[in-house]
Amino acid sequence: MHEEMRRNKVDMAFRDQCVDKLVTLNKCRRASFFLPWKCEHERHEHEKCEYIEYKKRVALATAEHERQA
Repeated sequence: MHEEMRRNKVDMAFRDQCVDKLVTLNKCRRASFFLPWKCEHERHEHEKCEYIEYKKRVALATAEHERQA
């Protein structure tokens, strides 16, 4: 997986649970010359994945905050 991320030039900041969707999105973007109306499905899938990961982090932070209170 690390080789694929390196090959696709994924920055360290974006190497999270959604990296596979980001790689797919970036491949589509490069193939369509970054036209905004292309790759909508791929963009939606990546944004959905990032939102789910955000919700998980919020739930963990809330649980940690409640545990410390």
